Amino acid sequence: MKIVDLRTMRGPSYWSVKHHKLIVAKVDLQEFAGQWSNAIPGFAGRLMKLFPNIGTVQPGGMSGKQAAKRPPLGLEQLNDGEPLGHVIQHVALELQRQAAMPVFWGKSYPAREDGVDYVVFAYQEERAGRRAAEAAVEIVEALCRKEKVDLKTVITELHEIREDEFFGPSTYSIVAEAASRNIPYIQLKNTNIIQLGYGVNQRRIWATTTNLTSHAGVEVAGNKNRTKAMLHDSGVPVPRGTTVYSEAGLRDAIDELGFPIVTKPLNGNHGKGATIRIMNWKDAVAGLKAAQEYSRAVIVEQFIEGFDFRLLVVNGKLIAAAKRTPAAVVGDGKSTIQQLIAKVNEDPRRGIGHEKVLTSIKVDKHTLDILKGRGLTMKSVLPAKETLYLKSTANISTGGTATDVTDQMHPYNVLMAERAAGIVGLDICGIDLMATDISIPLNESRGAVIEVNAAPGFRMHIAPTEGLPRNVAAPVVDMLFPRGSTARIPIIAVTGTNGKTTTTRLIAHLVASKGYKVGFTTTDGIYIQGVQLQTGDCTGGQSAEFVLKDPTVNYAVLETARGGMLRSGLGFHTCDIAVVTNVAADHLGMRDIYTVEEMAAVKGVLPRTVRKSGWAVLNADDDLVYAMARTVDCQVALFSMNENSPRIQEHVEAGGVAAVYEEGYVTIYRNSYKERIDRAAEFPVTFEGRAGFNIENCLAAGLAGFLAGFNKDDIKTAFRTFVPSGTKTPGRMNSFKFPKFEVIVDYAHNTAGITKFAEFMDATPATHKIGVVSGLGDRRDEDTLGFARIAGRIFDEVILRQDRDLRGKSAEFLREIMERGLRLDKPDLKITYIEHEPDAVSHVLKTAPKGAVITMFAENIAAVLAQLEDFEKLV
Repeated sequence: MKIVDLRTMRGPSYWSVKHHKLIVAKVDLQEFAGQWSNAIPGFAGRLMKLFPNIGTVQPGGMSGKQAAKRPPLGLEQLNDGEPLGHVIQHVALELQRQAAMPVFWGKSYPAREDGVDYVVFAYQEERAGRRAAEAAVEIVEALCRKEKVDLKTVITELHEIREDEFFGPSTYSIVAEAASRNIPYIQLKNTNIIQLGYGVNQRRIWATTTNLTSHAGVEVAGNKNRTKAMLHDSGVPVPRGTTVYSEAGLRDAIDELGFPIVTKPLNGNHGKGATIRIMNWKDAVAGLKAAQEYSRAVIVEQFIEGFDFRLLVVNGKLIAAAKRTPAAVVGDGKSTIQQLIAKVNEDPRRGIGHEKVLTSIKVDKHTLDILKGRGLTMKSVLPAKETLYLKSTANISTGGTATDVTDQMHPYNVLMAERAAGIVGLDICGIDLMATDISIPLNESRGAVIEVNAAPGFRMHIAPTEGLPRNVAAPVVDMLFPRGSTARIPIIAVTGTNGKTTTTRLIAHLVASKGYKVGFTTTDGIYIQGVQLQTGDCTGGQSAEFVLKDPTVNYAVLETARGGMLRSGLGFHTCDIAVVTNVAADHLGMRDIYTVEEMAAVKGVLPRTVRKSGWAVLNADDDLVYAMARTVDCQVALFSMNENSPRIQEHVEAGGVAAVYEEGYVTIYRNSYKERIDRAAEFPVTFEGRAGFNIENCLAAGLAGFLAGFNKDDIKTAFRTFVPSGTKTPGRMNSFKFPKFEVIVDYAHNTAGITKFAEFMDATPATHKIGVVSGLGDRRDEDTLGFARIAGRIFDEVILRQDRDLRGKSAEFLREIMERGLRLDKPDLKITYIEHEPDAVSHVLKTAPKGAVITMFAENIAAVLAQLEDFEKLV
């Protein structure tokens, strides 16, 4: 068994529009081909022994309807027979669940090749999902061979990945709250920074700091002395204290303050290096050294009697309050301290790090020092009902517990907390105070504010050990996105086999002409406000995210191609308008897409992501595209080159919106009324109406623009000013008119595309029509033959060249199949073979007769355009 292809889906994809985070593994099972679980002696028993709960649906894992469709993978099912791919899917999910990543969805099915299966399953953390796929295959193979499986090591590895990669509980609460409001999020690469929203409307969080958090406020909170002085000057009760740098300074501080005292680093947080309730000189020196591991300057201050409270203030309002208790055990008169800790850690709410609402108590040097100070060891037996605190601070991350006391807060203390946050200058602020009773004003209970924290943890409020959980993330999201604001920017996405780049550029030009700051992606690059920032094919998910992460963009137009959707899914979860230009035979046989119908299913992912109030713009002349209307959950608009199309007439009569080419006009139909945009011949991109494929692109783009709220004059002006050129539309109908002949550079690369180009050439007068063409190595032989046959019909003469990248085919084979196809209908067609593209271009420019039209289907578009520009300077 082995994985022959492993992909990670990060957005809606061919495998699922609803489940975005998927691992897609293509697994070679040929050694066990045709063998199901019941065909391998003892396999079922070995699997169930290793995973007793495999396939069991946990509460909240999936709905009852889903569970009914996907019953548990039990001994009975395995003995009846289950495909090994299906078993691998369940093992991969179970591995993640055992590593505290609750994932449930998956499917498996045979690939085209015999003995090869697709295994598709959900993941929580990408790296863990990929490792789970590898481990699942290894484990199932080992079980088939009766080999030993080291499950513990695999689970530990996945658990470590989870701890490294997963959002902390505070971050997760904010992201989950944002997602519940349909606010998209992106985790910025190689950071823990999360972007909420898109483009100019984005906000960012890093744990519980935001892009609104004041740097000055963080600096003040990080300096305990400065914080205390500012609070004291504003009438907030704080403990008396001083800053020391040595044992001599420590002795002077103790002489002034007396015992008990607290020591903590001047620049510290989360309780690091702090020691509380110091009662003697020896412990004071130890506390000084512990603090100086984090800061040379150490605060020495009075120890305030009472309980430890954490108050959370967001955007100037107190949101929650919790009473914190350090990690502790209670004696029973029989158990050792070690046994008591183990018993506490058995609480199912406790786990490693942040995986659960409570953290397991870890015995570290600090704990051992506390025991030593009390004359105890881990083997000591604690008297019944005696409480032993194992940490000197009450942090949840070190095993402490929390009790919600929000409703017990005295109004004075609420005001004090809100004032303290404002004095320090933090939008999200954690205030630590000591008091005997939070329901009594702090100044009457001899309590004090101990410190003020930037980036306070939310876990104690989200899931307190006792008391009411508080949705403390909601006010954070309210602050970042106030009522009436939006987190999104409009997204128009375009897909199809042919015409999608020109359609994308037409829409982007229209949007930009109305003053929007547009980011758009195409097969030749990424453009932000008209400036190309990336080159190459940029039609995948990462390119879409590039635009959506840009803080200057307020409108996105995204060309979305087959490759990206199959490689990693879409770079966004929903869009406002999706345009599907057409579906034709192209790239078949690649990435396991073998038929035009399967290709349509890939392209159909895009319109299925349109929000309910948005629009799917579909080509009514294309049967496969038109059929997509049945799969979408949004409004549908149609376009057609045939004004008498029954599909259009039926759609319009039912109150639908459509665009048609009628009597030479690009026309919008709405509620049976015509709204003519302009004569198509007036748009430069249509080459005086001869380029029917670009009229079709204008229909799609104009309809999308109309639905986006642009009026007919906006569309008319934009399309009249959209002039195809080497800079605006590189490789898309770029025309160069020289004194003797005309050259057209285009990107037609499949049979459907060149068929439409043939219609343009038929309407183009010329004394001689010459084509510079090549075969593509990543096409099926029948596709290459069909492409060549159409080219042979179009041209009077052909210069046959080769691409630099032959994509798995030999130059000799491509030459032979292209020459055969070119001469299928014109046996006497003149063909000149010149291998390299620059040489082929030079040859045709030197030899073309007067009045000729030369068409160059270019590979290196930039180089060909530069070569033509150089030639232009010489003539």
